[in-house]
Amino acid sequence: MNDSALAGLPAQILLDEIVPARAPWDHKVSTGETLRILDLEGNQAVDFLLYAADDDSERYSAQDTIAAQGNIFLRTGSVLMSNEGRPMAQISATTVAYHDTIGGACSCESNTLRYGHHTKSQHACVENFLISNARYGRGKRDIVSNINWFMNVPVEADGALGIVDGISAPGLYVDLKMLMDVIAVISNCPQINNPCNGFNPTPVRVVIAAAAPQGR
Repeated sequence: MNDSALAGLPAQILLDEIVPARAPWDHKVSTGETLRILDLEGNQAVDFLLYAADDDSERYSAQDTIAAQGNIFLRTGSVLMSNEGRPMAQISATTVAYHDTIGGACSCESNTLRYGHHTKSQHACVENFLISNARYGRGKRDIVSNINWFMNVPVEADGALGIVDGISAPGLYVDLKMLMDVIAVISNCPQINNPCNGFNPTPVRVVIAAAAPQGR
């Protein structure tokens, strides 16, 4: 393996793709496999959902995840919990200090509210989630509170929060080791009205690595 972006992953790579700027992506990831998401150019938010592969009424739960770890930020070792209280995945490694659980996904409606009616036609994360979820028979009601990888949403002492410049950089990544069979869904965030993407959405790279052999 001579690609430094794959360092630390098991040798068997099952999938290696570029997700274009502003695009959706989805794929099944099986128990024990690792999903790596790489921020290729830096300061790119990646909105993310998980659904159990065998019954998608079970899906990622921000509330259960925050309650289980007693923290709103995700770091190495954080476990992503389902709405059934079961662990879905664990952050096995990340080169970014922390990731966001509360900033939510942009939509055409929220863009209009926050940035003006002229933004109504701009593509948004909710639309990306709808595109991916439609392939599995899911609709708008199946979109839950999501994770924002690489996004910086600080919370002030008075409880106010903001979306500010990201803390990622080119080549930084997050690794998720799956603890059940899941469908992972990504919106490579199209937002151009706030700093979460540096006002310039860019591609990201996704890699799925096989489970490490037993005993390693």
